[in-house]
Amino acid sequence: MNVPKRTESEVFAELASICHSPGFIHAVALFCFRDNVILYKDELQASDLEKMFSFSRLIRTEINTLLGLMIKSEIDWTLPTPKTIQKYIDTSDRLLQELHQCLSLEFFLDFSQETIESVFFNPFEKGNALREPIFYSGEAAYNFQYFDFAIRKYAADQCWLQANRGFTIDQASIVAKVIDEIKVDDFQSIRNRMQKLHPDKWTMLPFFSFSAEAVAVKSGLSIELVEKILGAFALDSKERNTEFNSLHDFNVITATPLLRMPSGDFLSLQSYALAESIYESPFYWMSQDKAYLPTLTKNRGDFTESFIADRLSLVFGTKHVFQNIDIIKTKAKKVSEIDVLVIWANRVIIVQAKSKRLTLEARKGNDQVIQDDFKKAVQAAYDQGTLSASSLLDKRYKLIKKDGCEIVLPTKIEEIYLFCIVSDHYPALSFQVRQFLQTQAIDRLQAPMIMDIFALDAITEMLQSPLHFLSYINRRANFDKQLMASHELTILGFHLTNNLWVEPDTDILQLGDDFTTKLDIAMAVRRTGIQGAITPDGILTRCINTTVGRIVKEIENRADPSILDLGFLLLGMSEQAVNKMSFFVDRLAALTRADGKVHDATFPFADGSGITFHCTDEPAHVAASRLKLYCKHRKYKEKAEKWFGLCMSSDGPKVRFGVSLFYPWTHDTSMEENTRNMPAPMPTDQAIQEILGRGNRAKKPGRNDLCPCGSGHKYKKCCGK
Repeated sequence: MNVPKRTESEVFAELASICHSPGFIHAVALFCFRDNVILYKDELQASDLEKMFSFSRLIRTEINTLLGLMIKSEIDWTLPTPKTIQKYIDTSDRLLQELHQCLSLEFFLDFSQETIESVFFNPFEKGNALREPIFYSGEAAYNFQYFDFAIRKYAADQCWLQANRGFTIDQASIVAKVIDEIKVDDFQSIRNRMQKLHPDKWTMLPFFSFSAEAVAVKSGLSIELVEKILGAFALDSKERNTEFNSLHDFNVITATPLLRMPSGDFLSLQSYALAESIYESPFYWMSQDKAYLPTLTKNRGDFTESFIADRLSLVFGTKHVFQNIDIIKTKAKKVSEIDVLVIWANRVIIVQAKSKRLTLEARKGNDQVIQDDFKKAVQAAYDQGTLSASSLLDKRYKLIKKDGCEIVLPTKIEEIYLFCIVSDHYPALSFQVRQFLQTQAIDRLQAPMIMDIFALDAITEMLQSPLHFLSYINRRANFDKQLMASHELTILGFHLTNNLWVEPDTDILQLGDDFTTKLDIAMAVRRTGIQGAITPDGILTRCINTTVGRIVKEIENRADPSILDLGFLLLGMSEQAVNKMSFFVDRLAALTRADGKVHDATFPFADGSGITFHCTDEPAHVAASRLKLYCKHRKYKEKAEKWFGLCMSSDGPKVRFGVSLFYPWTHDTSMEENTRNMPAPMPTDQAIQEILGRGNRAKKPGRNDLCPCGSGHKYKKCCGK
């Protein structure tokens, strides 16, 4: 790392100086076009988003810093020469990079031989070391999430907003979306006009400008209403951002991101900034009304809990999701409360939600405030969740719904998952969790998942079956200490494309933000209607047409504990293993179709368990007893804790029924004798060759004869390949 020669304040002062230069607004517009505008043809592709993950790109907080410094004096709209604009660009890039180095250096300030050798030394506990990940934490949400969630977040506050601001958040979201549509509609015509101008007259400002009249016409809202909404999010022309004197000070441009141009038109340089302000600013408007504050606080909490419950119901169904559950030890004593509870098979999800933000003082690097904010937003939720988890395993406690009815828990809970969810963007949340969260070891409680509602929304959008959802959070918990990413969406994106897995001997697997690329596209396609891949190519697409894929599809919505564990094992297989297993089972079914006999195949798993496929069309009661006996013997032979059996029909093949054996292995003399001559499972490749040979023994077929495996295809098109 290059060690900066100047202090952060010196670099910040020089950056402020360049931002006050005549016509600097044109340089900022060029930055926004260069680093935020995505150009694509027909369908949005992953390659179109590559620049969004470039280290040379300015992120939103950096552009806001330039704007915040620029508005400390009156904006000069004069168009500089191209050479001058390029100088502004180069100087700003250099200074922002130097500023980043200053923040990064703070990580090493407390290093010494003595501190390094101390077992108690943790440089990340210092607030100054956290300023860098907080400032560069990236985006927590998609702009369309901000628009859509804001409508629901402030639905109960419509009366106050209408009375005090003259509009609702529904209307503000409509205006913001229309602004983006106008930019897209006008893009080509603006570019055509610019091409006719001399390069000395080129500026990117027209790509980001719009009129209130155009918004009113396209939205169908009155011009008076549109002016009110735009005015609420526009910077006052007399505002000089006097409080913004260092990087983490309050920057008024984040609350009022729209600028009024000399022509009377508006300028929206960052659509994301407007979306975020619509989601966050109304809370601060209403919080100034002390009489309304209790109602505001209640509405905010209700929104978070109901939103979480609705998203989880999308996956598990409403009858498996409960909200506001009291944990009672006696009739007179309430021990705790669960905000949202999910019960599926023998798995339980506890959700504790908080509406707490990272304060401005914490962003400045105040050690105590950072940890206090974390305790209120995350640690408190975790502690409440662990108390609830312990109560679930104690028969003395009861879970009571708001209607007074008791919730019946599974006879044996296999695993408990704890979600701690915040309703707002919490910068560097995953980073702070690794440093500050104090966890407890509780029987069956898995490593917690700490996230915001935006991440939960994406997870439930992409993994809409209980099996896929639980499989992800199961692995997410198992690999918790080995995974490192800037936010939860990165891990989800990696899972969707690569099937989340970390080798046991891997200490840390650090994931880059570009793993979200295909997830970003899929979410935009689903929520905004743009053209592109609605599902990332990966675990949800590659094996769906295989036999194993069809088995997963058949069992993914079944709340059966044994089926759930089998699903976890099947989803954990590699694509190559899925294809081989599917090929094998297909051939077994083909043999059954050809000779009417029973054909078996056994596959061991890495965890010591295994599965036996039993292909037969004989009556279920006959097949069931044979399969169960075989699985019992195979489980004993392999000294396994659990074993699965699936009876498959010869057509399809399709699942007829299943067998699951879960109990500890113990030595048994009679079982020892019964399994003495039982052969070990054959390696898959060898077994495939064996079964192909078995299908060919009866008669040597010609190339154009029907394949003896019973597939119905010609030999040359089937096993003859």
